[in-house]
Amino acid sequence: MAYAATDAQVKQFQEDGFLLIPDLYNTEEMLLLLQVAKSDMGRTENVRGPVDAEGRLSKLWLTSDTDRDDIYNAICHGRRLVDAMERLMEDEVYLYHYKMMVKEPRVGGAWEWHQDYGYWYNNGCLYPDMASCMIAVDRAYEGNGCLQVLRGSHKLGRIEHGKTGTQTGADPERVELAQQHLEHVYCEMEPGSALFFHANLLHASAPNDSPDPRWALICCYNTRHNPCEDRGGHPSYRPLAKWDDDRVLELGEQQRLQQGD
Repeated sequence: MAYAATDAQVKQFQEDGFLLIPDLYNTEEMLLLLQVAKSDMGRTENVRGPVDAEGRLSKLWLTSDTDRDDIYNAICHGRRLVDAMERLMEDEVYLYHYKMMVKEPRVGGAWEWHQDYGYWYNNGCLYPDMASCMIAVDRAYEGNGCLQVLRGSHKLGRIEHGKTGTQTGADPERVELAQQHLEHVYCEMEPGSALFFHANLLHASAPNDSPDPRWALICCYNTRHNPCEDRGGHPSYRPLAKWDDDRVLELGEQQRLQQGD
């Protein structure tokens, strides 16, 4: 499944700090990813989650392991995603890390307003020239805690961050000021939609008070020109192999069979 970002989409990303691409992945790919991920979440020891200001928990696992032949790396290395990211960031990119985010029905916690570069800065990354792609594995909407963003907030520069619960959150007074001047957008997404967003974009999500889960895979990238001192276990630059997109289904099916499902 080929995809190429248009000049208009690149301009929109540069102006807004985010770009939503519907149907970047198809239903079969997302159903397979969800099946594999649910099995992984049930038995991995890496499942954890920070606590929000109200004491609620959102689960996630995170890894920088780019060497495994699995469905996660098939997506993170896939040409449709990497080529689009390089077009939007106007540079070669490499995989910084990827993570599966889970908001369970009725109990999944909030994510406070923050910029990813708010804490990636402390990993030794010199510039904020980094970005992520959130892929909706199942439906994300306002009621189950979809991502919220402030349009154009990436132009504010890095905001001071501190602890909110056990999360790292942006200075609340600065966020409140930004909210007075910038459009607040709820990024509702159907399965397979992809949201590209800049590392300085202010974003958050509400708790999941609905009966529906919210699963999302987030693939995070750094640019080749951005020095990183490799603090906190994140990698410095290394060339990112681009994989054919048909490996998503190929490796996902192999992984599903290995899990015994």
